[in-house]
Amino acid sequence: MIRKMIFCSLLAVMTLKAFAQSEVTTSSQFSPDTNRIKSHLFFLADDLLEGRDTGSRGHDIATLYIATEFAKYGLTPMGTEGYFQQVPFRKASLIQDSPKLAFQFGDDTVTLDYPKDYITSPDLLATTSSLKGEMVFAGYGIVADELNHNDYKNLDVSGKVVVILSGKPLSFPSEEGAHLASGYQKNKYAAERGAIGVITLSTPIREKVRPYQSLLNYIHTPRMAWLDSNGEPANTFAQIKNSAYLSRPAAETLFAHAPQSLESIYHLLEEDKVPEGFDLPGTVEMSKQSLHSQISSPNVVGMIEGTDPVLKNEYVVFSAHSDHIGFAKTVKKDNINNGAMDNASGTAVMLETARLFSGLAEKPKRSVLFVSVTGEEKGLLGADYFARNPTVPLKSMVANVNLDMPILTYPFADVIAFGASHSDMKASVEKAAGNAGITLSPDPWPQQALFTRSDHYAFVKQGIPAVFMVPGLTSKDPNIDGGKAFGQFLATHYHKPSDDTSQPFNWDAAKTFTEVNAEIGYTLATQEKAPKWNEGDFFGNTFGQ
Repeated sequence: MIRKMIFCSLLAVMTLKAFAQSEVTTSSQFSPDTNRIKSHLFFLADDLLEGRDTGSRGHDIATLYIATEFAKYGLTPMGTEGYFQQVPFRKASLIQDSPKLAFQFGDDTVTLDYPKDYITSPDLLATTSSLKGEMVFAGYGIVADELNHNDYKNLDVSGKVVVILSGKPLSFPSEEGAHLASGYQKNKYAAERGAIGVITLSTPIREKVRPYQSLLNYIHTPRMAWLDSNGEPANTFAQIKNSAYLSRPAAETLFAHAPQSLESIYHLLEEDKVPEGFDLPGTVEMSKQSLHSQISSPNVVGMIEGTDPVLKNEYVVFSAHSDHIGFAKTVKKDNINNGAMDNASGTAVMLETARLFSGLAEKPKRSVLFVSVTGEEKGLLGADYFARNPTVPLKSMVANVNLDMPILTYPFADVIAFGASHSDMKASVEKAAGNAGITLSPDPWPQQALFTRSDHYAFVKQGIPAVFMVPGLTSKDPNIDGGKAFGQFLATHYHKPSDDTSQPFNWDAAKTFTEVNAEIGYTLATQEKAPKWNEGDFFGNTFGQ
């Protein structure tokens, strides 16, 4: 999962303890085969697949394997080419010696050094990017009428470069705030008001979570976007000609001549007060060069048709990403990021779930789609492409259950369904989990807004209620701390070559997790009414169909 790394910041404070739980009786109609789950996982995480990077030969092998398993189970092909839905991508890489940024204050020119003072990303729209313009400070750069917040109030940014703070006000609800303060949304707010560039400032709050120095590890990382029918990169804004992220010393340089000091602005943030915007003195000039290439990588889509003559035209969608991050940049002998837990485990669970549905004597009323998506590690791209270019009518998809990086190393006694509180799916998930002898626990990290950080969110943005399922932190074994086991994986193996099949998998946990998810899918596909957003829910109001 592209943003799961934020869990790591919690490890130092994670104190949840496992406790003993008496054995419960399962009434599930599903009996997963652990050997099948194990075989799927071991194949997908093998060195042969070289880390399953999006567009790589290894990932193509993985998707072919998934498609042949769908065929074996008799799933109806639901891609655009059999089981496959090819996704065209543009890949952009920054020419590292090309970025230039300078401020002009009267007769004084201040030149910043890349990447010491600032970083910038490749441009998906142009190979040569440049701009020159006046600057306007616009607070956090957020417009949120529902929260009575508008950083652009009384500001004229047309034809100018907006300078904004990273993050969001502390008072914003975590999940809603994560959406409103996303990079895409901030660029959207700026572009809609005519800005030509965006400069983002690091803050003391941001530095505690993700120091500027740590961002230097990613300056060589390419950007990717899927291409629309006109061959244009999706989710981009032609209005924005360039962007930069400043270190704190660079930000202080910019504000040296400002009507309000940077320190006074930072002081306001500590009190959760939002600084008002103002024109900044001087001008900024920025330029850079990018290299473009095009690749293609498939989603894989199969279906179990429902039995009800009307409800079979509605779909419950299971999703799991098949890609990972490929080779690691390391001098160590093992440089393959196998992605066993992330997300061969989720894909293996989805494959076994598909097999279980195919063997049901009594199929559910609604149809069930199984969608293996590509490009999750590049920004939830394959899921976004499918959700915006679905192979079934958009409004016919009534629910999404997403499986991403289930930690299967301990005998968990509960599950977490991120996002369940936003719709009536919570009751359905709780009922289904009970059928599998498992309880549903609340989100233990609400401040991390994980509901916005995996493939399900692409479906949410199309108005489809969704949950993101992971094992809970409660262990059936009183001698095992589930929270500690969860944290150990994140601290030791996440996005590292050690996320391989040598980890201590608990196959009974894999069986239980599969059983729970099969029960959830079956419950959603058989219940009388399709899931609905809760009345007044932010995401339902923002995206609801």
